[in-house]
Amino acid sequence: MLDIKYIINNTAEVKKAVQNKNVTLDVDELLRIHKERNEILQQIEQLNQQRKQNAELAGQTKGKPSDEAIAAGKKIKVELEKLNPTFNELEVRYQEMMQSVPNIYSADTPIGPDESANKVIRSVGSKPHFDFKPKEHWELGNNLKLINTEKAAEITGARFVYLMGDLVLLQQAIITLTYTTVTNETTLQTIANKNGLKVSTKPFKLVIPPVFIRPEVMQRMGRLEPREERYHIAQDDLYLIGSAEHTLGPLHMNETIAEESLPIRYAGFSSAFRREAGSYGQDTKGILRLHQFDKIELESFTTAEQGEAEQNFIVAIQEYLLQQLELPYQVVQISTGDMGKPDYRQIDMETWMPGQNSHRETHTSDYMTSYQALRLQTKVKRTSGETEYVHMNDATAFALGRTIIAIMENYQQADGRIKVPKVLQPLMGKEIIG
Repeated sequence: MLDIKYIINNTAEVKKAVQNKNVTLDVDELLRIHKERNEILQQIEQLNQQRKQNAELAGQTKGKPSDEAIAAGKKIKVELEKLNPTFNELEVRYQEMMQSVPNIYSADTPIGPDESANKVIRSVGSKPHFDFKPKEHWELGNNLKLINTEKAAEITGARFVYLMGDLVLLQQAIITLTYTTVTNETTLQTIANKNGLKVSTKPFKLVIPPVFIRPEVMQRMGRLEPREERYHIAQDDLYLIGSAEHTLGPLHMNETIAEESLPIRYAGFSSAFRREAGSYGQDTKGILRLHQFDKIELESFTTAEQGEAEQNFIVAIQEYLLQQLELPYQVVQISTGDMGKPDYRQIDMETWMPGQNSHRETHTSDYMTSYQALRLQTKVKRTSGETEYVHMNDATAFALGRTIIAIMENYQQADGRIKVPKVLQPLMGKEIIG
């Protein structure tokens, strides 16, 4: 969320963010409610102070309080009974509207209504050339008996899958590659130097986070909506996470971190769960769009002045990992109409899928500034003694299912087998799948 003082002092900028992020919110009405709420709160506080003083005076009087004191007390009680319901109603409305305020966006964010306004920053790598018509991953997987969606549909339902055999080893190899990259300070220093970035090369701490989250915490993360995308366990009032960052981000909720401890970086592996409510009929074959899938997420906490450099560093790590797999991809700056409400700046990576003859999103990187930290009350105590909110980044190291698809389609052979990327061959102990 944005601080109300910021909204008051930067109303025009906030109104632009509301409009360009397609958020339904009347900023002027929010400010009116804020003013009225504060005025009533001030009256309530004054009345409570008068009641306290009246009670103290009555306590100093021997015997029964005077009729004047009793009458004054009754008058205060009546006035409070009138004001409190009004304040409570305004407070609920105020908090709802404050939760709806989107983050502002960076100067380099493209402005547009939806993904059509996204901007390709650069393309990296050469697309493979085949002397045969490349197959889609689901066909390759079915032929090699490595993907079984039919039995999963029978046992669990549509858009679930059994990954089998060498694809399990492939996924584990990708995980190992990621872990050894983000925990190696020498590798991280190399990545920073190559990209001309002056950032800390402090390694990421590995985490396996919970896959359940309380709704109030997910709301503080700004990721509860749209609820129709979430799986809810009504009996326990818990949600299944849609990404590891949902439970990585609150790790320092209600904490104040010493500046010397920053940056704090986490790499978390988890299964993720999404209902895919708005995607009926899309990508129904294979493992591209599932209700349950695995990801490795990166989460970091920095000072304000290091926030954007941290995102650039994370993007450089994502590119390094894709280059290690020798997969062609493009880096995309996401527009206002396509980015998340908490995002200040969003950069995605789309990897080439020759079987589909298109680029598909495999990575995202979200810089939230202090938007989530304010909601989570995650602060940093500066060496100067001042306290302020940290800045937060989260990103995909690998969406594992989609990365497996990219490898299968880019490395497929004429006989239907799949070559293993060189960097993964020692980790898998083989050069060919199938």
